[in-house]
Amino acid sequence: MIAGGNITWTSSLSLRVFRTTGEIIDYGVVSIRCITDDFVEMLIDVLQSTDSTFSDFKYHDFGTGTTVEDQTDTGLEAPCGDAREIGSQTEGATANIYKSVATHTFGGAYTITEHGLFNAAAAGVLMDRSVFTGIAFGAGDKAEATYQMTMNAGG
Repeated sequence: MIAGGNITWTSSLSLRVFRTTGEIIDYGVVSIRCITDDFVEMLIDVLQSTDSTFSDFKYHDFGTGTTVEDQTDTGLEAPCGDAREIGSQTEGATANIYKSVATHTFGGAYTITEHGLFNAAAAGVLMDRSVFTGIAFGAGDKAEATYQMTMNAGG
């Protein structure tokens, strides 16, 4: 028997909207899940190697899919088709929080309902997919996505 506590991971996505009119809308936290099986399997593989693959999880993508997120997701349900944005990579408020922030300017009018964090500018491994209530964007409107993953060690 191993003594100690459980390791827990949580994730969240916050959104702010910057309208072409100058209006700024802060939606706060819009989703609190879902880290994918593919990411967890990749984590285990990387822990067994000298690969530095984790530094690549910085590509933010947006879509219009509405199916509830699931740990078996491998991509967005319906990507909007704009290029993925490269987000910052920093610690959050504490050293156990991974944080990536990206601002995306929409090339067309969309009602955005999903966000994904990937390790590549196209295709790649989906780390986390978030589904939320639709937010309407016009061409030129911007979304600032703040993704945070908190890892708490047990013990």
